Amino acid sequence: MRGYNVQNIKYLSCHMQAERRYAETYKFNFLNTVKDIAYIISGILICGFALKSFLVPNQFFDGGVTGISLLIHELYHVNIAYVIVTANLPFIVMGIYQVNGKFAWKTLTAIIGVGLCLHFIPYPVITSDKLLVCIFGGVFMGTGVGLAIRGGCALDGIEVLALYTLKRSSFTISEIILGINVIIFSIAAIKLGIPTALYSIMTYYAASKTISFVIEGLEEYTGFTIISGQSEIIKEKLVKDLGRGLTIYKGERGYLKDSFDISYPCDIIFTVVTRLEVRRLKRMVFSVDPHAFMFTSTIKEAAGGVLKKRARH
Repeated sequence: MRGYNVQNIKYLSCHMQAERRYAETYKFNFLNTVKDIAYIISGILICGFALKSFLVPNQFFDGGVTGISLLIHELYHVNIAYVIVTANLPFIVMGIYQVNGKFAWKTLTAIIGVGLCLHFIPYPVITSDKLLVCIFGGVFMGTGVGLAIRGGCALDGIEVLALYTLKRSSFTISEIILGINVIIFSIAAIKLGIPTALYSIMTYYAASKTISFVIEGLEEYTGFTIISGQSEIIKEKLVKDLGRGLTIYKGERGYLKDSFDISYPCDIIFTVVTRLEVRRLKRMVFSVDPHAFMFTSTIKEAAGGVLKKRARH
């Protein structure tokens, strides 16, 4: 170690650790970028398949800007590829201010990709059965849109419009999207008939449910709050048997109608599990205390702690 002192060794050690962290961060970012690209490309191809193989040949509609584009295509016979790209452009510009520039550019690229798929790829027409079209057309459409969202962009500008309107009205995003879709389906009912509009509503419902499933996946999180006189045993089983983290609130049990003045201190347990573990957790709690009180809450996003790592959105 001639020529090195303790300070130099510490400096080299810190420098090597910093380089290692940089390499790990670069690798992590690179892998995430590759995943995003794969998600977006898959979403584009599947959306193109849903449109040309199911919806367009059967005059079916979806909600949002895609629904507006399909409606314009049917009423004025304009190429659907051009309509989808053109109809989304104002909302992409709006997305620069409502979200950020990166999101807007990724969304623009993705929507142009959908237009190119619709224009150049000869997707086959799968079926003309109306029930199959509204179900599977919606499922494939929702799968494509959901994958694109996981990749960090949107294939429909309706969400951006909802965010813009939200800041200037008292309506929620869901109410705004619902209102826009009601207008779309009402026009479809007037111009193309009520059966077509009703089937299109089913298509939109199937697509929206599929989007939620693709984004959240099987590991959608559920928050559990547990109040029990056997909280110590339940805490131990949660940690050791289920491998869950937990948070404890200090509370009181009792205050019953016939004994309102009687109460007991207790630990209120809160934990987060995936929906695949919900049934197992309930059975475990009731096996310890059949009279335990539990209630659940939907967790839209959770990270950190001892949660199992899942795919980024």
